[in-house]
Amino acid sequence: MIVDDRVLREDFVPSEVVHRHDEVNLLSESLEPLLYGRRADPAFCFGPTGVGKTCIARYTLAQLREQEPAVEVAYVNCWQEYTRFRVLYSVLEAVGRTFDIHRSTPKDELFGRLRETDDRPIVVILDEVDQLEETAALYDLHRLSHVSLVLIANREEELFASFDDRVRSRLRAGTRVRFDRYGTEELTAILAERADKALEPGCVSDEQLRTIADAASGDARVGIGILRSAARRASQQGQECVTDDVLEAAIPDARTAIRRKTVEGLIEHQRVLYDIVADVGEIEPGDLYDEYERRVTDPKTNRTLRNYLTKMVHYDLIEAVGERRGRTYRIIDDDAVDRE
Repeated sequence: MIVDDRVLREDFVPSEVVHRHDEVNLLSESLEPLLYGRRADPAFCFGPTGVGKTCIARYTLAQLREQEPAVEVAYVNCWQEYTRFRVLYSVLEAVGRTFDIHRSTPKDELFGRLRETDDRPIVVILDEVDQLEETAALYDLHRLSHVSLVLIANREEELFASFDDRVRSRLRAGTRVRFDRYGTEELTAILAERADKALEPGCVSDEQLRTIADAASGDARVGIGILRSAARRASQQGQECVTDDVLEAAIPDARTAIRRKTVEGLIEHQRVLYDIVADVGEIEPGDLYDEYERRVTDPKTNRTLRNYLTKMVHYDLIEAVGERRGRTYRIIDDDAVDRE
């Protein structure tokens, strides 16, 4: 049934995009100076989870490299690479300059080596940039005249609130590419494209694709996960096509798998916060911070903790209930996530 499993992966970048042409055009225009040997101003991709920000950024840079192969592209997922060292190392790794670098290598030495790559233009995509613990990495990259930045985050206000003054002042200018949730018709079309390339013909019906799109509520990541889960379930059962029963079971399974993967990707202090909320079920911010400080040896500031919690809300791991003074945090679908 599955002829190309790659197409059903979250990180797959299609050769053609569906329903994001305006966003592609705007991002392409912002990067156009690179075609003429000039640096591009920073570009920002803002929007909720699962609306194609990462896919469109990587697609647009692939298109640009077809026109100008000399441009190097470094993709950095700040969810995993959230320190200055890790960001600089990831960029150097992408351009093949990490020989003789080890964990004790000074960060300034990494920056110096990156500065020496000025024989070529580099575009750095910083995905989940609001996860950075050290925004000094942004300052470093912006200082390099041969490096252009594409920054991906959920919300502009929260992103800039996390910056220090020198980073904020340098990144205020630039193109904002804003992404809205997909409508049901749009997401159905995206799923149809994926199914056409990944599955044998006729394995999934148009009506089933619409059911998946409805269940995903505008989140392409969830929709593709459901399609992948359904196809795998049907294959394991020896079915020649996706049945409605298989699809019904795949919907909660896919959501659980996505949530579990997201929880596993939390950085240490985020995971502590998540575990506290999961243990208690629902908790006020003050009590949450107190318990967090009891569990860690080097606690982060309250501002950083608020940023962590906001990020987990965006990813549907927890929900914030009530207004500021009476707000509580509680787990979402606690039984579906294996926290062990």
